[in-house]
Amino acid sequence: MSAPVFSYSQDQMQQLAQDVLRYARERGASDATVEINEGHGLGVTVRKGKIETIEQNKDKGMAVTVYLGAERHVRHGNADTSDFSQNALKDTVEAAWNIARFTSEDDCAGLPDPDLFEKNPRDLQLHYPWNIDTEHAVTLAKRCEAAAFEVDPRVTNSEGASVHAQASQFVMANSRDFMGGYAFSRHTISVSPIAGRGASMQRDDWYSSMRNPAKLANPEAIGRYAAERALARLNARKLDTRKCAVLFEAPLAAGLLGAFVQAVSGGALYRKSTFLLDSLGKQALARHVQIVEDPYVIGAVGSAPFDDEGCRTVQRDVVVDGIVQGYFLSTYSARKLGMPSTGNAGGSHNLTMTSTQTRPSDNFKAMLKKLGTGLLVTELMGQGTNYVTGDYSRGASGFWVENGVIQYPVEEITIAGNMKDMLMQIVAIGADTLIRGTKQTGSVLIESMTVAGS
Repeated sequence: MSAPVFSYSQDQMQQLAQDVLRYARERGASDATVEINEGHGLGVTVRKGKIETIEQNKDKGMAVTVYLGAERHVRHGNADTSDFSQNALKDTVEAAWNIARFTSEDDCAGLPDPDLFEKNPRDLQLHYPWNIDTEHAVTLAKRCEAAAFEVDPRVTNSEGASVHAQASQFVMANSRDFMGGYAFSRHTISVSPIAGRGASMQRDDWYSSMRNPAKLANPEAIGRYAAERALARLNARKLDTRKCAVLFEAPLAAGLLGAFVQAVSGGALYRKSTFLLDSLGKQALARHVQIVEDPYVIGAVGSAPFDDEGCRTVQRDVVVDGIVQGYFLSTYSARKLGMPSTGNAGGSHNLTMTSTQTRPSDNFKAMLKKLGTGLLVTELMGQGTNYVTGDYSRGASGFWVENGVIQYPVEEITIAGNMKDMLMQIVAIGADTLIRGTKQTGSVLIESMTVAGS
């Protein structure tokens, strides 16, 4: 990853895309879309001070979709290749064309309407090369893990510390005169220490992930915090079954936000496989909850000037005072629903969930006070959300809290409820905000859930 450079310029990739579209037209396609991409990265993992893995990747690819027919009688086929020679590009178009010939007609398939394309994409500064070599990456990983071991003698083992650096670029184009692309990066430092011995061992982890390596957290700080989290879980107890208030730590609260997004996304909606069916314009969350989407945050992981189809992305209010203002739709799902695309092919962009009741002083300790007596959840296990019914049941661990003070760690419990009720029963959202991927939120307090234990 030292002195990282791309093999192709954006101009060269645009020319390749134009070649593919030309081949598709010559073959008889009524429409076509193509994406050319390449990337390179470095990943290292150390465990107990010794190198476990060193991985370098350098890859490229072209994916093409060929459409046959028009309007309500469209067939389409996809094919891809990692060979950029002209013969390979022609063969890949031919393969996509042959697949399209034998697929069924789909009345919602096809390219977006031309007026939806982003013709003048803004530069969101998403590419920050990390001029890091293997030796430096190993050093950072060792520093991170060593800091975890230095916190306390009870930190006895480790699942390893890792450093990953990745830079990629792409060009997307279609037969309706859209062409766009840019370079982007994502870099991460992580560690997973283990505290205790024998049957009483506990693990935890922490990481920092940014597009800009200069904004990554200090490796020692990551290691120390991960160790403190593992140590805090020692001597965990079980709970008997009860109903109580539950506080989701900020990283897990981002998962609640993700569950809401999935429930109001096009695929779930047109298949009628969501507990938030027909929720547009209706209250789905507590009235103090707000969710905004901003795809234009400079340098953010969830930023994009256009979506995976080339449609312009939009700054918007997704939820206002608990009322759903918009879904997350691609062109296909939008047509299925008889609605316009929201520019969300490929997912959401920089979602932030807040509460009108949150004060700047509502840090994590303040949220524990709001919880009073109940469960603080810091880890979830399993995939226990039924998006059709909203039923929610996850294995969990965390801490039992009384009078706003953590009393002891708990493990081997299950928390259960219904997502529809949970979203409506959000009591508070903390000012202890954290970004996880494309989502940002503070800790979230739910009024009541069932906690099943021994």
